[in-house]
Amino acid sequence: MTDVFVSGCYDILHAGHLQFFREARALGDRLTVSFASSDVLLRYKGRRSSLPDEHKRALLLALETVDDVVVGRGLEPGLDFLDEFLRLRPDILAVTGDDGFEKAKRTLCTRTGARYVVLPKTPPQFEPVSTSDLIRWIRAPREAPLRIDFGGGWLDVPRFAREGAYIVNCAISPLVSLTDWSYEHRSGLGGSGAWALLNGLEGVRAELDLGVGWQDPAVIRETGLCVWRSGPRPSLEFKTDGCMLRGRMALAWTGAPHDTPGVVDRRRDFDAIERAGIRARDAVWARDTGGLAEAVRITYAMQVEEGMQSLAEAPGMLACKYAGGGYGGYAAYLFESPAARDAFVSASDDRRAVEPYLRGE
Repeated sequence: MTDVFVSGCYDILHAGHLQFFREARALGDRLTVSFASSDVLLRYKGRRSSLPDEHKRALLLALETVDDVVVGRGLEPGLDFLDEFLRLRPDILAVTGDDGFEKAKRTLCTRTGARYVVLPKTPPQFEPVSTSDLIRWIRAPREAPLRIDFGGGWLDVPRFAREGAYIVNCAISPLVSLTDWSYEHRSGLGGSGAWALLNGLEGVRAELDLGVGWQDPAVIRETGLCVWRSGPRPSLEFKTDGCMLRGRMALAWTGAPHDTPGVVDRRRDFDAIERAGIRARDAVWARDTGGLAEAVRITYAMQVEEGMQSLAEAPGMLACKYAGGGYGGYAAYLFESPAARDAFVSASDDRRAVEPYLRGE
């Protein structure tokens, strides 16, 4: 009788695990599955187990392809199952092609006389998913804010980053969810970052994969009125609750969708963008709404110079700009008072009031 042994965390079972167990079981007559104990999982993965060890063992034992289940409690990296392996002396240790502890496991097999078998990559029966993907999905929020950027936009794109520069933005409400999205789509408000977060994806990586910057998922995850350092990855300088903006922000739909990836390579005045980010950073630090409006005006002037159409002015308006860095989408307006903002919003169905959002308020 040929005994086959496999090991892993198996913290949240999915179809990929079942396929691996079937392929490993086909190598012999008996399959033993070892899973890392809750203590080992916490030590090396930095997360709590999804189930108590005895529950996980019972679940694995219920699978028809599994003949026995043991718990790995050792502290040697990649070999938490060592004691059980030496006790059982299996004929085969089966692993996947991306196993990160190949050297240690091959040495163990040489020591015990077991065969080290790398299961070839076969077409998955289901779309591949990892435990980390599942954990992000489970932890994904039910609702998320969108955002308005005030200064420094484009300097969150890694290839445009400038040392000593800043990006200033604010998470806004009303919130959105997978089933309730009250804003226009492709609006320049960071919707793709919010969508990634709501779907349990790593938002920063998703945005960078699009060839754009990280500011959308960064502020949507962080919330508040935020000042970020320009660079290849999010680095928060400081944030406030955004109370200086309460009752003073509004959006107006321009009638055309927004497209950031399509304009990322256009020529633009990055010196002006840097100045706007620095001015916005200083204004947030001083809680100076007028200074923040000045930063918005610098950004807007650069947008018009780039070729975007001029936006309509309004009574009591301090400043306005296109939300995001592309053409179309929403225009963001900053007002001197709540009364001026509300009068602007009530004049058209294409306008709406928004407020700064800080998680936990």
